Amino acid sequence: MFGLEPSLSAKKALKIFQKKKIEEVIEIGAGLGRDTTFFAKNSIHVIALDYSASAIKVINQKTKQNNLSNYISTKLFDVREKLPFEDNSIEACYSHMLYCMALTTRDLEKLNNEILRILKPGGINIYTVRHTSDGDFQKGIYRGEDLYENDGFIVHYFSETKVNSLLNGFKKISLEKFEEGKFPRKLFFVVNEKK
Repeated sequence: MFGLEPSLSAKKALKIFQKKKIEEVIEIGAGLGRDTTFFAKNSIHVIALDYSASAIKVINQKTKQNNLSNYISTKLFDVREKLPFEDNSIEACYSHMLYCMALTTRDLEKLNNEILRILKPGGINIYTVRHTSDGDFQKGIYRGEDLYENDGFIVHYFSETKVNSLLNGFKKISLEKFEEGKFPRKLFFVVNEKK
């Protein structure tokens, strides 16, 4: 759906990981692993979580093909559940467009609290979301809150206010607009640090 090349957000995130000397990242909603393999090829250990068994299978195949088994491990996981990691044990979490899936604001708050729980103090959470200036916002079938369905996909769109509402326990490092794809999708690149 999004191509095979690493996302622009992964390239931006890698620079942050390298600058902060972060060696291990939890990627939540890893999809088919285009960012997972990019991080691993740049010596970042990635634990890739995804809801789809077929996506995890594809990541495992890519891991073998690229001889990256020392850098990638996978786990089938539903983000509405408790994250399978100890408190204060993780350096960084990363997710590209996971937050704008068909998740309610309450689901997102729970996920964010779980990320806060597992991050070490000073740990970072990087995520991207489609924002309310995106061309698809308020088009298609309205599903409540800021969720709209187009072609069978439900997308949760974010205002800057909504991004800020998820800062509970975090300090905002940066909030940046960027575009991706031919359409193009209009996104926020969010970097938060655990207080």
